[in-house]
Amino acid sequence: MTLPSKKNNWRRRAPADPPATTTATATAPAPPDRRGSIVQASVYRDGRKVASLTTLAETFRRLREEPEGMAWIGLHRPSEAELLSLAAEFDLHELAVEDAMEAHQRPKLERYGDTLFVVLRAARYLDAQEEVDFGELHIFIGTDFLITVRHGAAPDLSSVRRRMEETPELLALGPEAVLYAILDAVVDEYVPVVAGVQNDIDEIETEVFRGDPAVSRRIYELSREMVEFQRATRPLVGMLNSLMAGFAKYGTDEELQRRLRDVADHVTHTSERVDGFRQALTEILTVNATLVTQQQNAEMRALAEAGFEQNEEIKKISSWAAILFAPTLVGTIYGMNFDHMPELHWVYGYPFAILLMGLVCTSLYVIFKRRDWL
Repeated sequence: MTLPSKKNNWRRRAPADPPATTTATATAPAPPDRRGSIVQASVYRDGRKVASLTTLAETFRRLREEPEGMAWIGLHRPSEAELLSLAAEFDLHELAVEDAMEAHQRPKLERYGDTLFVVLRAARYLDAQEEVDFGELHIFIGTDFLITVRHGAAPDLSSVRRRMEETPELLALGPEAVLYAILDAVVDEYVPVVAGVQNDIDEIETEVFRGDPAVSRRIYELSREMVEFQRATRPLVGMLNSLMAGFAKYGTDEELQRRLRDVADHVTHTSERVDGFRQALTEILTVNATLVTQQQNAEMRALAEAGFEQNEEIKKISSWAAILFAPTLVGTIYGMNFDHMPELHWVYGYPFAILLMGLVCTSLYVIFKRRDWL
């Protein structure tokens, strides 16, 4: 992974080489003389800070004054002018610069001549919202410079810078040592994310069996986050394998080799956990769908049983209404008090009417009973 020799690259910007300096001045857009999106810009020599600058122009000048120095420039959502200024000063490839401008790139590692371009997807767990927030980091690594372009709140590289400045023997190994430290920080931030997601899955399992109606939405949202998390971690495994494959070719320092292997182990473990989370969420979603279907079937069965019981009650009411309607009809006819009515003055008229009403009611009762309406 070690980059090509500093010595040849320095001829491009060294003050003692007027032609190269003149060319750079002619083709490079003037860097903004303001702080802009610069989070921090420093120049180091032998692992120790020799200058902390506030503008790109100052950083460029100071780096030229330190032939054995290294510039570490941190940017947050830089403007196009700032990126073009960096591209002209450090001879960055236009495709890599375009990626850094547009963001929304997949994690990758590409080499453009003497420059290594790395894209990382950082993640952090937000406890209050119970969700995962993703950020994007673009890194340009040369023989005497390292530029970080951050899109999003994560990762926080200030702690990485402090850590490296507190270990000058590691920082003295050059830009690739800083790349290791950034990779390590990004991967370390995956740990609380994994813990938070595991806790969310445990809560979701409880909510599923409790029958919480909002759990389906939570499963869906967490599944989408795991897709993003998988896109961040899975390519990182291949990137680190590529770096380790070049250890012998580029003569990487043994200490960095050990540290990068440790980072690769952590990434592999995290990637496997994320794969397990996706599988678990898929199974939970299936179980939830089964439980929801069972609940719906139970509700439909309860409604059907309630409807059946209601029908039975209606049958009984209708049967008794029909039975009571018969004597009501007979009584109504013979209660009209007309002088000229058949059987009105018949001596057996009353017993006959009572018998008729009883016979009709009994017949209807027997019929309804046989049909299980009563």
